[in-house]
Amino acid sequence: MKTLEELKAIRDRMRSQIDLRDAGEDRIRVVVGMATCGIAAGARPVLNAFLEEVAKRELKNVTVSQTGCIGVCRLEPIVEVYVPGQEKVTYVKMTPDKVASIVSEHLVNGRVVEEYTIGAAE
Repeated sequence: MKTLEELKAIRDRMRSQIDLRDAGEDRIRVVVGMATCGIAAGARPVLNAFLEEVAKRELKNVTVSQTGCIGVCRLEPIVEVYVPGQEKVTYVKMTPDKVASIVSEHLVNGRVVEEYTIGAAE
């Protein structure tokens, strides 16, 4: 970072990521399990991929946040998606490569990506 403009750009980028974490009743919530097992399995890059994809698409109705243990260590990284008025969807064995598909299909178009869900894994 060499200029004030670069610093301002970093500040603006971080503010937009913080805005993605603000909750609201009518928002879709994406919650990434970030307990020790989730982090060890690769949850941090998954969380970052969700933040980047939601920001890139400028989805104002989506909140991305993290939580502790979700409870199924062998299926980590785990992501839960809460859409108002619908049942929670649990995605398992997540990777950053799967994030764009979930954002596009589930968050934007309302179609659950069945092959990544806990039901398909079990």
